[in-house]
Amino acid sequence: MSELWDTLREECEGLEPASELVTPVSDRPFRVEATFENQIVVRFQDSGEERSLRRRQFDDLDDRLDEGPLSLDDLPPGVEPYATVLSLSPEYTSDGETLSRSSDDAVGRESPHLTPPEAARTPYERVHDDAVLLADMLDRLDADDPAALDTETLTDLYVLLSDVQRGANRVRGTAKGPLLDRLGPDQELRGRFGTVRRTTRERRQPKDDETVLDALDEHDIPHDWVLGVDPDKLDLVLAVTDVTEDEVYDVEEQVYVQKTGVDESEKYSRLQGLADRIDEIDGHEDLYDDLVDLERRIDDALSAG
Repeated sequence: MSELWDTLREECEGLEPASELVTPVSDRPFRVEATFENQIVVRFQDSGEERSLRRRQFDDLDDRLDEGPLSLDDLPPGVEPYATVLSLSPEYTSDGETLSRSSDDAVGRESPHLTPPEAARTPYERVHDDAVLLADMLDRLDADDPAALDTETLTDLYVLLSDVQRGANRVRGTAKGPLLDRLGPDQELRGRFGTVRRTTRERRQPKDDETVLDALDEHDIPHDWVLGVDPDKLDLVLAVTDVTEDEVYDVEEQVYVQKTGVDESEKYSRLQGLADRIDEIDGHEDLYDDLVDLERRIDDALSAG
């Protein structure tokens, strides 16, 4: 097992930063924190729990695989991370349902339980990264004149704007609940960038037809005052009769740009390039202090105004 253990440690150490592994049954994400001579230390992302995976237990699982493939559904929770880590090695293979010894042409890190860093990011990390990419792009472009941009650049700009908008809306939704818990009626909360207050909107939806018609009958109101064409039933008529769409619909065509795909790997690669570029700048360690100083001066100017 010595050679196999060395290979397993090498595979774990070769994982890209921020890569996540997922247990096959309970779907618990975890990351490899460190490898040692006789253990691999992992940390579960959902709880922060740190756990040491012992070399001896890997030996026991390897002995069990001598008897044939192992059903992942039958694994106890404590064994799941061992099976996940084993699937990184070219000595083993997992199809998501079983773990077994692999064929000679298998390649390491093709595990179905491995999530690459670009896919493992949280919603907050995704909107942060997309905003960074967008800020860098806007800094390099003359985005005030989109028509002057080449097609590829204009496409990338549109995709990033769309991703930032959608990501920000999702993240905004996660902040809404905690804010509502802190907002009383007619109360306003103030932050550094703006204010929020509790707002109530009413959305009306008709009761069922029988209840509505009974209420109208009580007030001697004719049913035909409220009865209209049901679009769903109208579509059914179009599907099974000779009535044409033009006869019953006014059709207005709207043309828009639809985002049909996002290359997360390319975006992540670009982010890595930005990080490397910052590292190459002399004095980059002072950038944070410069930003803090700039923030302080802006606050001072606003206070003076």
